[in-house]
Amino acid sequence: MQSNAEIGPARVLLVEDDVELAELVQEYLQRYEFEVSLEHRGDTAPDRVRQSNPDILVLDLNLPGRDGLDICRDLRMEFQGPIVMFTARDEDVDEIVGLELGADDYLTKPVEPRVLLARLRSLLRRFRQTDNSAHADEQLHFGELRIDASARAVKIEEEEVVLSTGEFDLLWLLATKAGKVVDRDSALKSLRGFGYDGLDRSVDIGISRLRRKLGDDANHPYRIKTVRGRGYLFVPDAWD
Repeated sequence: MQSNAEIGPARVLLVEDDVELAELVQEYLQRYEFEVSLEHRGDTAPDRVRQSNPDILVLDLNLPGRDGLDICRDLRMEFQGPIVMFTARDEDVDEIVGLELGADDYLTKPVEPRVLLARLRSLLRRFRQTDNSAHADEQLHFGELRIDASARAVKIEEEEVVLSTGEFDLLWLLATKAGKVVDRDSALKSLRGFGYDGLDRSVDIGISRLRRKLGDDANHPYRIKTVRGRGYLFVPDAWD
């Protein structure tokens, strides 16, 4: 399942069991030219996503019938658009699990509407087009690795590697800076619009997922290396 994001109103599916909150979010986002559909149950959410194929999916963590983490795990391999997790909890473990399952962002309720709007716009902007100022070509080749920015596709030995929006953007950032160390602060500013606060683990989790999907050695990575105290290094000649 591919997202159909095009220039024009973005289609958001909000899966939230608090009907009043969902309707308030819907009303607010619609003021800013988002088309927002609502779903209130977790057990019917996956089929709703498959039927409507939204541009962005916003998932509450605690839902009747099925929780948001389970839904994210189920959909991530087929839905490649951005996924934002919503939760009333304030526990780091939930954020870590959500990001490991492929969520692109994570917001704790109560959410400031302007913050939600900014996050959705940022995710949509990243998905709709890769920043041309960051690269000269639409494709990058490193040995058997092929990264196609326009199609947002990745292949190794002609076999497609399915990445989430956040994973693709992180890989593209690293690959466009191949041979140079990328620190967490600059990565977060580029990918999410804010710097590293000393606690955010989304970059580290994204690196771990990329290594697993791209066949890197988790214990002794040689394709995406950790440079202690500095950041991460994409090794351009490690893909033969």
